[in-house]
Amino acid sequence: MPTRDMRQPLPMGVGSLTRGWAAVLALGVVGTVVGIVGYAVERTQGMVATGMRDLGTMQGATWGIYIALVVYFVGVSFAGITVAALIRLFRLDKLRGVARMAEVLTVVALILGALAIIVDLGQPVRGVINLFRYARPQSPFFGTFSLVISGYLFASLVYLYLTARRDAAVLARRPSRLQGFFRLWAAGYEDTPEQRARDRRVTFWLALAILPLLVIAHSSLGFVFGLQVGRPGWFGTLQAPAFVVLAGVSGVGHIIVLAAIVRKALGLERRIGRDAFGWLGLFLLGLLATYLYFVVVEVLTIIYQPGVIEQRLSEALLSGTYAWLFWGSVATLVVPFLILAWMALTRTWRVGWLVTSGILVNLGAIGKRYLIVVPSQTHGQLLPYGVGSYTPSLVELAVTVGLFSLGAVLITLFMKVFPIVDLETEASTELEEVSA
Repeated sequence: MPTRDMRQPLPMGVGSLTRGWAAVLALGVVGTVVGIVGYAVERTQGMVATGMRDLGTMQGATWGIYIALVVYFVGVSFAGITVAALIRLFRLDKLRGVARMAEVLTVVALILGALAIIVDLGQPVRGVINLFRYARPQSPFFGTFSLVISGYLFASLVYLYLTARRDAAVLARRPSRLQGFFRLWAAGYEDTPEQRARDRRVTFWLALAILPLLVIAHSSLGFVFGLQVGRPGWFGTLQAPAFVVLAGVSGVGHIIVLAAIVRKALGLERRIGRDAFGWLGLFLLGLLATYLYFVVVEVLTIIYQPGVIEQRLSEALLSGTYAWLFWGSVATLVVPFLILAWMALTRTWRVGWLVTSGILVNLGAIGKRYLIVVPSQTHGQLLPYGVGSYTPSLVELAVTVGLFSLGAVLITLFMKVFPIVDLETEASTELEEVSA
């Protein structure tokens, strides 16, 4: 009997290796190796291997694509755990199929954000030590590291662990090569009404605690820029809310793309139906409408009687060095907004168009993050320095490829050791009967 049970495959392809999965993993590993090689070159040659230079006399930028990626990845994580918490708080059954992948996306994105900070530091070990030696709790930088990288990541891991215990306990009763791992994750979980009620209470209160933490954490990241009074283009009250809203845009876009891939790869059309994509599309439409309003306010502010430095910065964004990226980013946000508005009005949610919108908004989010970070350094000098420039080097581009590839590798590996979608009650019962 145990031998027969061992031959029973685990749900959603867990524990089974296929050629398609191996090909995707191999491609991700190759990209990760490219990133490791790029970082090795940076560590060997120093930060001179990057395109970053000092401000002012060196006419460069001390923050570049790495910091833009920090903001981007943290933004993706924000929407992931927010969507997951809202699904479980308000019992949005239509979206339950995407809850766990949103939780996984959050953890992976936060890991990538932490790595982006490490590669940006010339000497990361010294940077971590100095954080404890000279940290000022009233500084937004302190909030970025303490809330976003540590507290936020820890809370997200705990949330993922708790919400998946029942599935781990069910799978632990099934003989398989991963049975020990499932038992460790389940940690003595017993699928009784009392246990389920206790876990629901814990996850409910944890979700309530996480949601304000998310807003505070990502707002503090916006304050890193918005509170710098001497930096035109950064100083302003819209930085924090704009960071939060664009975080939602990029994160929901990611969830849509990931949900479509999982749905197609695992044949989960019934679990992740069109209604789920409709809900996600409406979320994305509302967030896009809000952020595009912020963009209009931003453009009007920088062209209506600006000061000398602000005018130089606005010209660089609207018609100068960064115009192609600024208007390209705006286009990749406006086009999905129009697509989503049309689908909402006609009530025809097409998965292909939603995936296209998810990809476009993430391209726009990366572009906007870059434009937040770089132009104010190269064209926002209050002192009489010349206009600077910054272009990411091949080393930085290699590290960027490595970070995105590592994210794909982590999600791909997770899908083979644990169900990326919650087990249905009926499926859980069937597994229990087989194991019995």
